[in-house]
Amino acid sequence: MSNYAIEGRTDDQIEKTYAFHPPFGDQRLRYDVLRDRFKALAFLVAALTPPSREQSLAFTHLEEASFFANAAISRHEKEQTKKE
Repeated sequence: MSNYAIEGRTDDQIEKTYAFHPPFGDQRLRYDVLRDRFKALAFLVAALTPPSREQSLAFTHLEEASFFANAAISRHEKEQTKKE
């Protein structure tokens, strides 16, 4: 089986993607707000659309959007250190 050399940038991205990112600051609050808004939108979709493949896809895409919104917060913010 052939193996490819992993470029430094790719290696860094893989490490960042699969690392544990504990919440800090107001991140937990923002996760909660996003979750509540996505849930409300999912209930709206459920109430206004008939059960169908398209409705199911709408739910899937809402779930994906929720995931990526949370990932944007967890993966791309650095904790600010307090300056004394």
